[in-house]
Amino acid sequence: MSITIIIIVITVLVSIAGFRSAKVVDDLIFYPPAITQKNQYYRFITCGFIHADIFHLIFNMYALYLFGQGVESIFSSIFGDYGKLLYIAMYVLALIVCLIPSFQKNKNNSYYKSLGASGAVSAVAFAYILFNPLQGVGLIFIPIFIPGFLFGIIYLIISYFLDKKGGGSINHSAHIWGAIFGVIFLIVASKLFSGYPVLDHFIDTVKNLDPHKIFTTY
Repeated sequence: MSITIIIIVITVLVSIAGFRSAKVVDDLIFYPPAITQKNQYYRFITCGFIHADIFHLIFNMYALYLFGQGVESIFSSIFGDYGKLLYIAMYVLALIVCLIPSFQKNKNNSYYKSLGASGAVSAVAFAYILFNPLQGVGLIFIPIFIPGFLFGIIYLIISYFLDKKGGGSINHSAHIWGAIFGVIFLIVASKLFSGYPVLDHFIDTVKNLDPHKIFTTY
């Protein structure tokens, strides 16, 4: 069984437990005052295994399945024996890193809470895009695909403005920093554990993009 499937199974089981018990959510959710005052740093990670509702869970796990299987396979081929460990490390560290800005802004904000795997899923998705910048990416039920690198740019821009706007229930900051972390992690890991020129490959591939193939449909 792949690491991606294992993560999905664990997340689904814990999330379902959270749907059935408010105590499970309270114990695992990202709640800055609990970290500041009680040193419950585990919440940086555990909040990524619970979700607000079934649709939130399905969306995140579907995205993780789509991108994670490919990234995990590439990690194994590029990093060899270190592949699975690096994949796990990227996912877990992304859960932490994507929430650091939120924590800095809300250390003692008793009204602030966050949950979901979106930050880590964004890291996986952007690692996939770095490997496959021209692979078509789109949204569910919308039959138009654009190259992954363009989708990534649009995703970051929209997330940035929504984060600045505020007022919603979605932690767009986590999406942004998770995505950025995924790219940085992959570049650093490639330099340390492999000779694969991931950044050069990305740049060369984008340079060779055929403008007539920016949009594809199905």
